[in-house]
This record gives sequence, C-alpha cells and structure tokens, in this order.
Amino acid sequence: MELFGVYSYYNFGLLLFIAPALLLGMWAQYRIRSSYTAAQQVGCRRSGAGAADDLLRAANIDDVSIQEIGGYLSDHYDPRQKVVRLSSAVFHGCNLAAVGIAAHEVGHAIQHHRQYAPLVIRNLAVPAASFGSNTSFVLLALGLFLGQNWLLLVGIVLFSMVVFFQLINLPVEFNASSRAKEQLVSLGVVGQHEMHYVRRVLNAAALTYVAATLQAVLTLVYYVMMYAGRQRDD
Repeated sequence: MELFGVYSYYNFGLLLFIAPALLLGMWAQYRIRSSYTAAQQVGCRRSGAGAADDLLRAANIDDVSIQEIGGYLSDHYDPRQKVVRLSSAVFHGCNLAAVGIAAHEVGHAIQHHRQYAPLVIRNLAVPAASFGSNTSFVLLALGLFLGQNWLLLVGIVLFSMVVFFQLINLPVEFNASSRAKEQLVSLGVVGQHEMHYVRRVLNAAALTYVAATLQAVLTLVYYVMMYAGRQRDD
C-alpha cells in the first residue's frame, strides 16, 4: 500500500475519532457568527477602535497602537510589534459586537504589558508548536508507511508540542475575555443590561478555542493508542 493510501486509511479512523471535536467546532462557528450578527444590531456610543483606546488608556498602556486591517473577524494582538489590529467592521463599528471583540484584543495587550504568565509561556511555545505542526504528520505518515515505530513516536512527541500550545492558550483566551468584560463595564462603555450581547460573542469565540484544543488532544490520544497497539503487536 502506497504512502498516500496508508495515511488516508489512518486519517479516516482519525476523523471518526475526533468527530465530537469537529462537530463542536462547527457549532462554535455557527454560534460566533449568529452572536456577532445579533450584537452588531445593538448600537454603542463608542466604536471598536474608540473602546480599544479607552481600555488602553485606563490600563496606562501608551506603547500599543491600534490599526485597521482587512478580513472578517481577523482581529488580533501582535505582541512583537505591540499592535492591536482590528478588522474594518470592528475598527469602525459602533455596536456591541465591535467593542466586545476590540476589548478582547486589548485584553491580550494588557496581559502582555503585565507579563501574564500563561501568555509568556504561550509566546515562548509558538516556535516549537509551529515546528511540531508542520513536521509531526510527515513523520507519522512515514512511520505508518515504513512500519517504523520510532518515527511514529517522534511524530507523537512533536505533535504533543501543538497540544501543549493549545492547552496553555485556553487560560490566555479566557482571561482576555474576562478582562474585556470587566473593563467595558467599569469604564461605562457598555451597561450591565447590555453585557449579555458581549458575553454571547466572547463565549462563542472561546468555544472555538475549546473545540480546537479538544481536537488536538483527541488526535494525540489516537496516535498514542495506535503506537501502543503496534508496540504490542511487535
């Protein structure tokens, strides 16, 4: 059986094994789109960029800039350049969806400014996770095709770096959302009676990270079980 055929066979088993995570991810994507659309209909006195600026000033952070970028829900914080990048709809949007997402990204900037430990660890883990993600499946495929368990084991070790990154990313994302919700209320950008719209958007976004983490963990478990089974057969 050729390499592609071997890997396709095991990939089918993997898809079945991680199906719960895939379904959760699909549900999370639906939730974030529906929550985002609903929150866009509720106006706010500040734009996303304005709310981000308010939160940065309140945190006494003056070395982080705010930039507009293209794309849909492409918002992120770049710790290397110290830039909060907001998609056009969020940057200009005067609605609860925009201020909620902008506040979440500022939450990451606050974490960076205050050296929040999980964020520091996550940033340090990025190179290893990137290498593991790009290399692990090649080694796993070769290990399966060639019948070399040591290659399979190395692939598992490398993929475990991805799993570690996903696990440490969860508290980072949840903490950024908590900071965002707290600051939006304390600064009076969003009233308590409106916060449920913001919570829905941020909770749906958090669910996508939970789904990604679950998928990574289940993938690792699948290959560990496969390796253990091959070891017993040998």
